[in-house]
Amino acid sequence: MKTKIFLLLFLLAGRSTMAAREVLDFCDGWVFRKMPAAADAMQTAAAWNGRWDSVRVPHTWNAHDMQRNVNSFYEGVAYYRKTFEVPAAWKDKRVFLRFEGVGACAEVYVNGRLTGSHRGGYSAFACEIGKELRAGARNEVVVKADNSARPDVIPVNHQLFGVYGGIYRPVWLIVAEPCHIAVTDCASSGMYITQHNVSRSGAEVKVRVKLSNGTMRPVPALLETCVSDAEGRPVATERREVILSAQGLQCVESEFRIRRPRLWQGRRDPYLYRVTARLVTGGRTVDECVQPLGLRRFEVRAGKGFYLNGERYPMYGVTRHQDRWGKGCALSRADHDEDLAAIMDVGATTVRLAHYQQADYFYSRCDSLGLIVWAEIPFVNRVTGREWENAHSQLRELIRQNFNHPSIYVWGLHNEVYQPHAYTAQLTQSLHDLAKSEDPDRYTASVNGYGTAGHPVNLNADIQGMNRYFGWYEKRIGDIVPWIEGLEKEWPDLPLMLTEYGADANPEHQTEFTGEALDWTGDFYPEQFQTKTHEYQWSVIARHPYIVASYLWNMFDFACPMWKRGGVAARNMKGLVTFDRKTRKDAYYWYKANWSEAPVLHMTERRNADRETRVTRLTVYCNVGRPRVFLNGRELEGCRKGLTDVYYVFDRVTLADGENVLRAVVTDRQENELTDTMTWHYAGEKRRVGAAAVREKEHSGF
Repeated sequence: MKTKIFLLLFLLAGRSTMAAREVLDFCDGWVFRKMPAAADAMQTAAAWNGRWDSVRVPHTWNAHDMQRNVNSFYEGVAYYRKTFEVPAAWKDKRVFLRFEGVGACAEVYVNGRLTGSHRGGYSAFACEIGKELRAGARNEVVVKADNSARPDVIPVNHQLFGVYGGIYRPVWLIVAEPCHIAVTDCASSGMYITQHNVSRSGAEVKVRVKLSNGTMRPVPALLETCVSDAEGRPVATERREVILSAQGLQCVESEFRIRRPRLWQGRRDPYLYRVTARLVTGGRTVDECVQPLGLRRFEVRAGKGFYLNGERYPMYGVTRHQDRWGKGCALSRADHDEDLAAIMDVGATTVRLAHYQQADYFYSRCDSLGLIVWAEIPFVNRVTGREWENAHSQLRELIRQNFNHPSIYVWGLHNEVYQPHAYTAQLTQSLHDLAKSEDPDRYTASVNGYGTAGHPVNLNADIQGMNRYFGWYEKRIGDIVPWIEGLEKEWPDLPLMLTEYGADANPEHQTEFTGEALDWTGDFYPEQFQTKTHEYQWSVIARHPYIVASYLWNMFDFACPMWKRGGVAARNMKGLVTFDRKTRKDAYYWYKANWSEAPVLHMTERRNADRETRVTRLTVYCNVGRPRVFLNGRELEGCRKGLTDVYYVFDRVTLADGENVLRAVVTDRQENELTDTMTWHYAGEKRRVGAAAVREKEHSGF
C-alpha cells in the first residue's frame, strides 16, 4: 500500500517542470564605500549615492593599510552594493546567496530588507533571498561588513594577525528547485561522508544527505547516491525512495561496501573517488551534489608517530597564513596554487592552516595533492568570557563545511588562550564535545604556548600541541633538547605535537656572527639566526619520534598590524618565504634538502655577500651525496658532515681580497650534474665593529 501511495504522489509531482540547480558567479558588478555604521544600514548606503568605488570581489579594504602601518588601519564598517536582473523564470525557484568569507561580521539586505547575518570572518554562510526578489525586474543587494574587534566574536583582537575587512572570498548565487539538497545547513554541501574499517581489502562508507522541501505539501522523491572512481566509473550505487515532509530538512542515509579500494596515501598516492547524490522528482533530476572521497585511516600513536593506513607516515609540517603583500586576504586561485606549489616543493607532507578556516579551494587542492591538513578556528591569543557561543558556531561551521575533505585529520580548538583558566578549560572541553558530536571520527587538538603538559588549560582535547620558540622568545636554541626529553620521561603517553617553532628573519639583515639566543625586541633580525634555529631544532625533532608531528612557523611572512619588529612595520618575518613570495630564505632550502625527494644543492648565505672576516665558514645543503666546492677555481678541502645527512660544512674558507666566486658541484642518482654558484666579497676587517655590536645583543653561542 505504501508503495502505491508513493508512486501516485511521485507521478503527480512529475506534472511540474523541474531542472537542476544553477550556481552563478556573483563576483562582478559591485560598488564599495567605507562609511560609519548606522542604525539603518540601508539609509546610510543610500546617502552615498554617486560616491561609490567599483570593485570586483574578492576584495578587502585593508590590502595596504593593514600591511604598512602599525595600529593604524581602517577597522569598522563598509558597504558593498550590487544590482542584478532577476529573470521571470525564477518566480517559483528558491534563490540563495552564498558568501565564502566576509570579514568579519556581515548583514545582507535585499531590496531594503535584512535577509541574513553572520558573525565570523573565515567561514562561509548562505542566506535565502528568493522571497525578497522581484522577478522580471532589477534587484539590489547591500552587504554591510564590519571588521571591528569584538569581545563576542573570535578572534577578539588584531594582535597576532589582522582580520581583513570586506567580501574577500567569492560570492555565489544559487538558484534551486523547491526541493533540493540543503544549502543553508551551515552553508555546507548538505552531504556528509563517513568511512570505517578502511583497509586494502575493503572499506565501509556511509553517505548522509540533508534534503530540503520548501513547499507546503509532502513530495515523493528518489535519492540516488553513487560512488565513482577517479575515471568516473561507478563503483557502488544505491537508490532510496523518500517522501519529503513539508517545510523542513530531513536526512537520508546510504551505506556502501567498497571492495579492494585504492587508498588515499598522502603525497605518494592521493587517490580520490567521488560521491554523487542526485535528487529526482517526477522522473527528473532536480538537484545534484558531488563530493570527494579519499579512503584512508589516520592514527596518532603517542610516543611513536603518525600512521596513515597502518603505515608510519612522516609529518613534515608547515603553517600557513592566507594573506600576501598588496592583496591582503583577497586571493585568487592562482595565489593559492602558488602557495601550494611552494609547500609541495619544500617537501612538506602536512600543513597547519592557522589560525582560522581557510578557503575551500585550498582544502580541495590539499585533497588532490595529498597534503594532510590541520584545520582550526580563530580562538586565539586572548579570552574575554564573551566568545563562548561564537566559538561553538565557528567550530560547527568549520566542521560541516569541510566534513568531506579527506586531507583533514584534526579540528583545532584553540591556540594560546589562557586566563581565566577555569573558563578557558571548560570552553575547550565543550568545543571538544561539539567536535565529537559533529564528527566522532577525527581528532581534536588544542595548543599551548607553555612547555608544561600539566598547564591548567591543557589536556582537554585528543592531541596536545605546544608552541616553543627556544632561542627567540625564550631561553636558547639548544634548550629544545631537555624540554623534549623531560616530556618523554614525565608524559610518555601524551600525544604531543610541536605546533610552532622558529625565528624571524629579515633578508636585508645579514651577519657572520650568531649566538644561541637573539634579543627579539631589537631591530636586527639576521637571516642567519633563523637558519641556525631551524638547522639545529629540526635535527633534534627528526630523531625524537615522541613528537608525533611538528609544524614550523611559518611558511610565508604575513601581516601583524599591531607590531613593528625587525625594522619592518606590521610584519611577522618567521616565514621561509617573504611576504611577496619572491625570496626563499636559506631555511627553505634546509627543509627542502631534508624533506624533498627532489635533488637539492644549495650554498647558504648568498645574501651575506659582503663578508666580515677573511677566514669564514661555508655551509652547503645537499641530499644526493657529498658536494665538491671550488673557491676561485680551486677545490676546497676539509668538508665535514653534521646535524643531518644533508648538512655539509667547510669550516675554514680563506677569502681573497675583492671578489670570490664559489661553485658547488655534485652528481645526483640519475647521473645529472647539479651546480650552485654565488659570489662573496671581502674588503678587510672594517665591518667588525658592526659585528661586535651584534654580538653584544646576543647571548654567547654554541
